[in-house]
Amino acid sequence: MEPATNGRRPVEALAGSGHQRRTGAQAEASLRGDEVVVGEAVELELLPASFATRLLAFVVDLCVVGVAALLTFWALALLGLDAWSPAAQAAAISVALAVILLVIPTTVETLSRGRSLGKLAAGIRVVCDDGTPVRLRQSAIRALVGVFEIWFTLGFLAFATMFFNNRGKRIGDFLAGTYAMRSRGPRLQVFSLPMPPELVAWAKVADIGALSDGLALRVRQFLLRAGSLSAQARHQLGLSLAAEVGRQTAPPPPAGTHPERYLAAVICERRDRQLASAPVRATRAQALAGAVRRLPYQIPDPSN
Repeated sequence: MEPATNGRRPVEALAGSGHQRRTGAQAEASLRGDEVVVGEAVELELLPASFATRLLAFVVDLCVVGVAALLTFWALALLGLDAWSPAAQAAAISVALAVILLVIPTTVETLSRGRSLGKLAAGIRVVCDDGTPVRLRQSAIRALVGVFEIWFTLGFLAFATMFFNNRGKRIGDFLAGTYAMRSRGPRLQVFSLPMPPELVAWAKVADIGALSDGLALRVRQFLLRAGSLSAQARHQLGLSLAAEVGRQTAPPPPAGTHPERYLAAVICERRDRQLASAPVRATRAQALAGAVRRLPYQIPDPSN
C-alpha cells in the first residue's frame, strides 16, 4: 500500500513509465517557448518592428513634417518675414524648426505613448526596453538625436544602424533605452474551457485549494495547445500533469476518467471558485486599506 499524505492519494498510475514522464517534460518545455507569460496563460510577444514597417512609418512622418513645415513658413510669410531683419528671420526660422522637429514629435510621442501618425499607420509603437510606455525623457532624447541621424541624413544613418542589432534600434533608441515594437497582430481568441459534465458532482466536493498557481498555469497552457501537439506527446504530457495535479488534490477522480477531462474539471472548478470569492476578497481589501490609512489613537483625519 502507498502511504497517504494529507488525505491526498497521488494518481501515479496515470503518469506511466519514467521514460514517458521525461518525454512529456520535453513536450512541456517545447510549449513554453520564449514568450512572456502572465496570469491566465496570456502570452505577450513583444516583437520588434521590421525594417519595412519602420520605413513606412518614416515616410508617413516625413510627409507630415513636410506639410507642417510648409504651413509654418506660409504663416511666417503672411506675417511679413521678408521685411524682418536678418537676425529676426534667423531666429524665427530656428524657432519654427525647433518646434517642428523637436517639440511636436516629443509631445506627440509622449502623449500617444509611442505612436506618431506614421507609426500608427504602420502598426508599430515605441516602448522602453522593458516593454513599458515611453516617457518625456525618452521621447525628447529620440527627437533630439533624430534631428541628426534622420533629418540631416534623410534616414540613412538611422536605417544603417538598424541592420546591426536584432531589435532594429537606431542611435536614438540606444541612447534613450527604447525600441519600436509591433502593436498589431492577430486578434486574441478567448480561451473558454467548459466543465466536463460527468465530473461536475466530483468537482463540487473536491479539495483543490492546495493546487499551486504555477501548476495551474501549466495545465491551462497544455489544454490550450493540446490540439497542436502530436498524439504521443499530448498523451504523455497529459498523464504527467494529471499525476502532478493528483498529488495536490483530493479525492481522486472517478475510475476511468480521461486525464485531459480530469485536468479540465480541476481548472474549471478552480476558476469558478475564484470568481465566486472575488467580491469577498475585494470587500476585505477595501476594509484593510481603510484600516491602514486610519490614523491611530483617535487623531483626527485631515481628509475628513
